[in-house]
Amino acid sequence: MSKKNKITSVDVARRAGVSQSAVSRAFSRVPTQSGVSDKTRKRIMQAAGELGYRPNALARSLITQKSKIVALLFSYLDNQFYALALEKLCLELQGQGYHALVFMIPATDEGVDDIVSELLEYQVDGIITASVELSSSLCEFCSVQNVPVVMFNRVQDDDRLSSITTDNVTGGRMAAKHFLETGHRKIALMAGWQRASTSRDREFGFRAELRTQGVELFDFVVGHFHLGETRQASRALMNRPEAKRPDAVFAVNDYMALEAMSSIRSELKLRIPEDVSIMGFDDIPLAAMPEFSLTTLRQPINQMVSNAVRLMIEAIDNADPVPEKLALTPTLIKRGSTRT
Repeated sequence: MSKKNKITSVDVARRAGVSQSAVSRAFSRVPTQSGVSDKTRKRIMQAAGELGYRPNALARSLITQKSKIVALLFSYLDNQFYALALEKLCLELQGQGYHALVFMIPATDEGVDDIVSELLEYQVDGIITASVELSSSLCEFCSVQNVPVVMFNRVQDDDRLSSITTDNVTGGRMAAKHFLETGHRKIALMAGWQRASTSRDREFGFRAELRTQGVELFDFVVGHFHLGETRQASRALMNRPEAKRPDAVFAVNDYMALEAMSSIRSELKLRIPEDVSIMGFDDIPLAAMPEFSLTTLRQPINQMVSNAVRLMIEAIDNADPVPEKLALTPTLIKRGSTRT
């Protein structure tokens, strides 16, 4: 059939003997909220099938003023935690009748404002940022445009933004306490990208617990959440005489911890945990593999995802939403990379 004679919802309504609005509601992405009985929906779907009708999402958005699209901002997917988060966020949004539009941001956060300005042209209903922080001017722009923003695994000091994170300060304290309880005293810290709230907060909690216990941090290096720099940092820490190297290293995420383990074993020929204990943060699937058996702090990723989507939909559905900042407690997962 030519585009000139394209089948519309009016044609379906006429064939099924119902109103055009009933057809629109029958094709709602959340059928339980459509108010159309199963009997009527079946008749509408039969008529639509006979006519070859497919709903037009763009036309629907012009009527409802909602695109049912949420933008997801990620800066990198090398870290398995964020790859999993992206998959789970997309599925959770789809389960709530929304779809995701994914935008990638450079790892340095350069050009974030330009990219967000571009994505707003797609009339998205909201933005979930993961591993990305926004400028105050951009937050103001989104607020004026009534586009809600939810931060995932990041937090920043702006009352207009909702956020969902793990309690990273508490997690840092838990890491330090575990090392101290297992007899370590020459304890080192490997930080990530210093502008990331996750790295800053985990470092803060780790240092605070050491001070509380009267133990001085033995050494400090930065891996910048980057494999090459993590290898260099690992060599800087461990390529020394035994008396001058740490007996425990806390890397602020698993991505760096696993790379540190590989470097320490393959390049420096040291044993884990006999020569040095290693701990990470996230509990990505690779951490549980026998060749790593990484002790780590588990982020409750499923709860984080469900809360992020809940916060987003509540903000979309309410004219004057009240932002929330949630921090969930991590769980210490003890495995073979630390001494018992």
